[in-house]
Amino acid sequence: MMRQTFTQRFHFDIFLTILALLFCINVAGHAQSLGDIARENREKKDAEQPTAQPRVITNATLPKNPDGDQDESAAENRTPVAPSPSDLASSRRAAEQRAREQRAAQQWKRKILAQQATVANLRFRVDRLKASIQFVNPNTSYDYYEGVAQNRYQARQLEHLAQLQQQLAQEKSKLENMQEAARKAGMHTATYDP
Repeated sequence: MMRQTFTQRFHFDIFLTILALLFCINVAGHAQSLGDIARENREKKDAEQPTAQPRVITNATLPKNPDGDQDESAAENRTPVAPSPSDLASSRRAAEQRAREQRAAQQWKRKILAQQATVANLRFRVDRLKASIQFVNPNTSYDYYEGVAQNRYQARQLEHLAQLQQQLAQEKSKLENMQEAARKAGMHTATYDP
């Protein structure tokens, strides 16, 4: 039996590693990329499909009278008719009208959203003020005069609350009137009830 030394074994392992690397490089060099395979498949598919384009049927190619005897070649050879100047003018007027209506709808929507924000702000202030008003019994408080002063302040707050509630009712009425006016102007529901 032949006895291998450590260096001989090491050199043999290096040789095998280099040989394996060369084999892998050779295989990788001959391997086909995924893009090449896809390209070949697409070319095969295109070669199998017929070259004639499918016929597309549109309203222009359909006969006006389906029971009439119209020749297909006459329908295919029909040239498109250019719109008349009056048609162009009417379509331009219609486009301008749509643009005006869209601007009007946006203006209504902005006004209504601003009014809704005003109503929400007033409602928040009313609720906060309601929660803060608390009258005290001066006889049970530590200082009678301080309790009376506290109640006077609360009474002023109560008057302020009544004013805010009245203002809130006016702003709600204004919002409802704006929404009704937008509805009567023919605006879409999304415009006057966003």
